[in-house]
Amino acid sequence: MKVFISADIEGVATTLSHEDCRPGNPNYPYHCDEMTKEVLSACEGAMEAGADEIVIKDAHGPACNIDSKVLPPCAQIIKGWSGHPYLMVEGLDKSFDAALFVGYHSAASREGNPMSHTVSGRPAWIKLNGQICSEFMMFSLCAASLGVPTVYLSGDQQLCEDSQSLHPCLVTTAVKAGVGGALRCLAPQKAQQLIRADVKRALSQSFQGKVPALPQHFTVEVCYKDHNLAAKNAFYPGAHRLDDCTISFETDDYFEVMRFFRFVL
Repeated sequence: MKVFISADIEGVATTLSHEDCRPGNPNYPYHCDEMTKEVLSACEGAMEAGADEIVIKDAHGPACNIDSKVLPPCAQIIKGWSGHPYLMVEGLDKSFDAALFVGYHSAASREGNPMSHTVSGRPAWIKLNGQICSEFMMFSLCAASLGVPTVYLSGDQQLCEDSQSLHPCLVTTAVKAGVGGALRCLAPQKAQQLIRADVKRALSQSFQGKVPALPQHFTVEVCYKDHNLAAKNAFYPGAHRLDDCTISFETDDYFEVMRFFRFVL
């Protein structure tokens, strides 16, 4: 079984603020260590379920957060950014049996995590066909567009609740829950234990072929915190300005949605 893992850091059990997640902060290595351990736990659960090939996308910030020295021999890791529109799932293709998402966080405008955002800190919110769009929604739909089922998500409780209906076989692990600027977090060892067990359960179920059908048409709206960004990014081919802070884009092709996001976020 060939499995793809996309890993972020704002949804791991130890982070509280954006500063925690930035290179140069004294606490950053501590949180990278937790990110590494949660990814390793996901690998262990996947192998227990029969995975013999695992590809990991280090998908936060500099994309070199995970200590690859501790990963199992069957794993490969993608570090850095090539500029491909798939961004946080770069490297994913039709050859994979399943996709897993570890350490993800709530969408911009959602309260479930003090670090809630979508791709960058510039949007106040993003909507895809009228629904608030998280990074998990954005990138798990990339998997769906390739025919790859998304079966697992870990992160904050709000994101897990918001995402449950997106994929028919989705198993989630909430390692933290936020209100305002506060978070209630599981002990890291407990979070790692749950991730390992839940990934094994997700990959042990019958999920083959259970991929949600994508809409035939996509309408995207991006509302920026800064009206200057809306003025500039409205020049993207096919984009339209809806109001001072909001632009929209429509297409029948999900890859074009991702290309749009790549340039305007």
